[in-house]
Amino acid sequence: MDKTRIPGRGESGRPQFWQLARRCCQLAATVDVAFFFLFHLLGSPILAWINVVSVALYLFAYWLLGRRRNRPAIVLIWIEVLIHAALGTLLIGWDSGFHYFLLMFITALFAAMQRRNAWLTAGVLWSFYVGLYALMWFVEPLQPISPFGLLGVFLFNLTVVFCMFSYLVLFYVSTVSASQRALRRMATVDALTGLFNRRHLAELANKEIARHARDSGHLSFLLLDVDHFKQFNDRHGHDTGDRILARISTVLAQASREQDCIGRWGGEEFLIVLPGTDLVQAIQTAERIRCAVANHSWVFEDLEVAVTVSVGVSQYHAGETLSAAIARADMALYEGKRLGRNRVEVGVVEPV
Repeated sequence: MDKTRIPGRGESGRPQFWQLARRCCQLAATVDVAFFFLFHLLGSPILAWINVVSVALYLFAYWLLGRRRNRPAIVLIWIEVLIHAALGTLLIGWDSGFHYFLLMFITALFAAMQRRNAWLTAGVLWSFYVGLYALMWFVEPLQPISPFGLLGVFLFNLTVVFCMFSYLVLFYVSTVSASQRALRRMATVDALTGLFNRRHLAELANKEIARHARDSGHLSFLLLDVDHFKQFNDRHGHDTGDRILARISTVLAQASREQDCIGRWGGEEFLIVLPGTDLVQAIQTAERIRCAVANHSWVFEDLEVAVTVSVGVSQYHAGETLSAAIARADMALYEGKRLGRNRVEVGVVEPV
């Protein structure tokens, strides 16, 4: 499912951005309500009633966004801000700071549009901004207010724009951080089981091997395989097989220690790295896990199945590679399969 589609070309995509747009509509409507009372106090009824229209437009845009009518909602917001900024500037002057609201669009342009269209629209916005500035060199404010009132409006506008910019930056930083976390998770975690994937687990295992070389401690591996897994897929469908694998990951995590590293090694195989664990302790851990799987209630709605695992155990020996240590566990695993499954077997070190 592609969630990176540009919203300007349809009514979906980037749901977080459109949720932000709805929040901005709420905030803008609240600001305009405050403006209504402020301009009544400052003796500018035209601007006061303009804000009533603005509130109605923002509420309508909020309603449209809630129904995923994103394009007309954004057009409505654009119209409101452009007209409101222009009227506010023409009525009480450039120093009122209404033009700052035009700058709010810059960040949104590049988040909601294709890059080329965003640059073109930014150019139009720049032209409008500069044109309004140039116009105020030749036109006196149509409804000027007192210098003290003008300063109050400027500070109010500056504060609102400052807060909204801060909110937008926080939103984009949070979105980028969340995307980076998601990418890191995708790079290290198996999507089905939630355990480490093979590549990341191999990295962790090699780190434990390096630590073993420094500290001369113990290190063991368990390689597990779901017994008769193909039969589950053939008889009950691949969905049931996937659910078994997902549930087994939970059982393995519950039956292991916090310092153990668990991952999906491939297909229905799982590898557990046991730092600080000698062969006897590894066998005990393997037997505990085997029993936990066998005694688990494997009920899926109206289907009940019996699930067991075979486990191969190997203890790491100084100087050997990760693949060699796991190969011994793999040989033990298949020996367990040959001897009847649902059992623990130990990989021996071949004499040199």
